[in-house]
Amino acid sequence: MHYRYREVEQVRKIAYDCDVLVIGGGIVGLSTAYAITRRAPGTHVMVLEKEPGPARHQTGRNSGVIHSGIYYRPGSLKARYAVRGAAELVKFCAEYDIAHAVTGKLIVATDRAELPRLHALVQRGRENGIPVRELGAAQIAEYEPQVRGLAAIHVGTTGICDYVGVARRLAAASGAEIRYGAQVVRVDRRPELGVAVETAGGAVVRARVLVNCAGLYCDEVARLTGDDPGMRIVPFRGEYYDLRRPGLVNGLVYPVPDPAFPFLGVHLTRGIDGSVHIGPNAVPALAREGYGWGVVRPGELGRTLAWPGAWQLARRHWRYGAGELRRSMSKGAFTEAVRRLLPAVTEADLGPAAAGVRAQAVLRDGTLVDDFLIREGARAVHVLNAPSPAATASLPIGREVARRVLGVLAGG
Repeated sequence: MHYRYREVEQVRKIAYDCDVLVIGGGIVGLSTAYAITRRAPGTHVMVLEKEPGPARHQTGRNSGVIHSGIYYRPGSLKARYAVRGAAELVKFCAEYDIAHAVTGKLIVATDRAELPRLHALVQRGRENGIPVRELGAAQIAEYEPQVRGLAAIHVGTTGICDYVGVARRLAAASGAEIRYGAQVVRVDRRPELGVAVETAGGAVVRARVLVNCAGLYCDEVARLTGDDPGMRIVPFRGEYYDLRRPGLVNGLVYPVPDPAFPFLGVHLTRGIDGSVHIGPNAVPALAREGYGWGVVRPGELGRTLAWPGAWQLARRHWRYGAGELRRSMSKGAFTEAVRRLLPAVTEADLGPAAAGVRAQAVLRDGTLVDDFLIREGARAVHVLNAPSPAATASLPIGREVARRVLGVLAGG
């Protein structure tokens, strides 16, 4: 009893800098801050972001698509949060005058072997409550005159938006204290007290609860906290081209994806600014922020290669990986992949565009984590797998993390 009394007195003496400390200023971290302050007004939330501004990595380097949720296993977090999140995101963009459009998209089968998978997507879409229209070869031209295929489906709820604009608005609307240029280097967690986080500049922030939304570094932050995440982030670079003849494409055109992988294949996306992006292919990155082959960080690469799951993944899927590498090294091979959907395209039509890196969680046995992954530790909540469609699903993800965080706060 006496020991417990000393604990309580110690807690009272701590000068906390905030109630909740969020690490990561991407769209998931900012949505979490927004959700906490909406659900529990008066809660002091602070966000630490190592970059000089928000949304500098996965959020700001994707294709800008508001995903419908058609690809994801019914009942999964991805399916539920993407369907719900797409509708909420469109409403959020309209409310705050953020550039967006509900465009719909085509998923096109170009080979007979893809037809069963296309039909399976129709069924999955219906199970997820998504309106889907099936198209024959001739009907594809109603939407995309230059696209060729054996059959297609039209998904009407897909859209596009300015995700950086969404992230900035979430930051402003949350009322959270946001510190940019604040890279976390050390975490001292005391389950009976809270957490103290030190940044590269030597500043120390004390909080009652820590939220890990560090994206490409989420597993490392979990380990700094003292929790074993049970996975590692294996970074995959997505390489894009710009279409120099954007008039060839009206909207969004996708191939039929391989269900064994979380990647959707090389697709065509008309962005909110009218430009058309083609890609991405997916190749291993040599650094967590390896946006080109010339970016190599030996320490990060070494830690990736030391994870048994990375080798298991490579052994299991080397044929798929070889095809992705070929398209990375050869513009001609990349063009060949695009021509399956858009025969009129030539190598000269493709101009370089910025790449992105996907933070993909991989288990020890080489399994790709195929759903959002949120885990709790003492005084901590970790978002450990939130690649695409996390931007689409960011508002529901933020609410789920907020629910868990406020539960921890309520427990003392």
